[in-house]
This record gives sequence, C-alpha cells and structure tokens, in this order.
Amino acid sequence: MAAPKLSVVIPVYNEEAVLPALFARLYPALDALGCTYEVVFVNDGSRDTSAAMLREQFQRRPDVTRVVLFNGNFGQHMAIMAGFEQVRGERVVTLDADLQNPPEEIGKLLARMDEGHDYVGSIRRLRQDAAWRRWASKAMNRLRERLTRIRMTDQGCMLRAYDRAIVDAIRASREVSTFIPALAYSYSHNPTEVEVEHEERHAGESKYSLYQLIRLNFDLVTGFSVLPLQVFSLFGIFVAVMALGVYVVVIAQRILAGGAGFWVIWDRDILEFFLIGVLLLGLGVVGEYVGRIYQQVRERPRYLIQAILERRD
Repeated sequence: MAAPKLSVVIPVYNEEAVLPALFARLYPALDALGCTYEVVFVNDGSRDTSAAMLREQFQRRPDVTRVVLFNGNFGQHMAIMAGFEQVRGERVVTLDADLQNPPEEIGKLLARMDEGHDYVGSIRRLRQDAAWRRWASKAMNRLRERLTRIRMTDQGCMLRAYDRAIVDAIRASREVSTFIPALAYSYSHNPTEVEVEHEERHAGESKYSLYQLIRLNFDLVTGFSVLPLQVFSLFGIFVAVMALGVYVVVIAQRILAGGAGFWVIWDRDILEFFLIGVLLLGLGVVGEYVGRIYQQVRERPRYLIQAILERRD
C-alpha cells in the first residue's frame, strides 16, 4: 500500500463502552483533514469485547484501518511502541481511546508541524480529571523538569504528533521500559506545544491506578537522569559531615558537664534511625537502576503480537 501522509496510533485496553463513539468521531475528523491517513489500533490484551469490535471496524474500513492484537497486557507505552513499529505515515499522532482528547484536535497539531516543528506536545485546557490527579500531575511535572531537564507542560496528555524521523529514532531505541513523549523530546531539534480541549471520559474508567502513575514516573526519572544517584551521594556526604559535627558537640557538652569514662565518647543512638532511613532510601534508588539494567540485559521481547489485521494489496 502507498504510504499515507498521517498515521494515528491508538492503544486500546478494555474500552468496549467508548469504542463506538470513538469510531463515530475519529474517521470524520480525519477525513476532514484532507490528507491520506491510516489508523493503527493496538489492542493491549483487553479482557472485554474490544478486540472483536476492532475486528469489525477493520472489516468496515479496511482501506485505512489496521489492528495489532497483543497476546497479553504489556502497558500503554509498549502498545504505542508496537504501533510505531507498524506505521507507514510521514507524520504520526498518538491518541488515547477514551475521547478525553477529542480527535477533532489533531488538526491543531498538524498545523504546528507545518510551521517546521518536528514534535508537537499538547496541553489540556480546563482539564476534566479529579483534583488529586491534577495536583499530582503538576507536582510530577515540576519534579521531572528539575531532574531530567525535559520541558513538557503536560506530560500526561498522550495527544502528540511526531515527525517520522523521531519515530524511527524511538524504534531504534531498544529500551525495555521508557516514557515515549520524553524520549521523543530528547530526540527533537524543534519541539513545541499546543493547547487542546479536554473532555470527561465518555465511558469506562481510567486504566491508571495511583501505583501505576507512580511506576510511570519512576520510569520517567530513572530512564532519563542519573541525578537521583548523584543527589543521594551528595546527601550521604552531608549526613556524614553532620553526624560527625553532632558527635563532636555532644562529646564536648559531656566533657564540660564533668563526665568521665568510656560513655563520654560513645553514643550510637545519635541519628541511628535517621541513617537507617537514608540507607533504605538509597538502596531503593540504586535498586531501581539495577532493576532496569537487569530487565535490559535479559533481552526478552517487550511485547508479543498475536495477529495483525491489515489489507495487503
């Protein structure tokens, strides 16, 4: 098949309730762009009827629809990575299936790419999420920018546009786990952002629990910065110096108070619990990096594809 101008990658996980509305809005929005396109759905091991609905949609629009079926659940970012492995378009847009980011907004991202940008992120206007999600997102945005120097105003919004060269670079990065928008930013030479509308979920519920959000941010921080290790090393030096200073002060006070004997120069409890806490924190940080190395050197497949539905001419 001839390469289309645009490829849209949509990961799908248990979205049977929202897929009909997505189909009804997505294809007219793409038709209105006036360019050739393809839609690559990646079913991430859905346990509902999502896979069957994607098969039916492929049968309805085989000219512009392709479906990648995983044989298990490998996560949103691996689903997007699998989509990147399949796309043929000159430009690639990622979009969540829940319709919180309207497909009608894709044109805004493409317009910015027409201005010469190779990567276009998006910022959700009047975000329709729970308050704790908005606060947590802002906090993680600030922390991520300080740790990695990657500047994304809204890292949680997956409506993003990528030039083909960036997608190819991402595909060449054989990382076991990564945060795709940040990886794309690191490869981009002229990134930008655009404000987009944000809607409430039309059906279903978010697939990210609090733990999964924390896990995602661990991947983001440890995948793009060694600063946590450096901060811990500096903190260890600071604690050692402070402990020595406190020890000297305590011993001096005991001597001035007329103390005598071995107990004057022996105090194992001064910062004991604090140092244990620091040690555990440091082991956790080091363990995170070691765990990533372990996952990488095993070289296991990042995902397993059960089938690909596409029309071959």
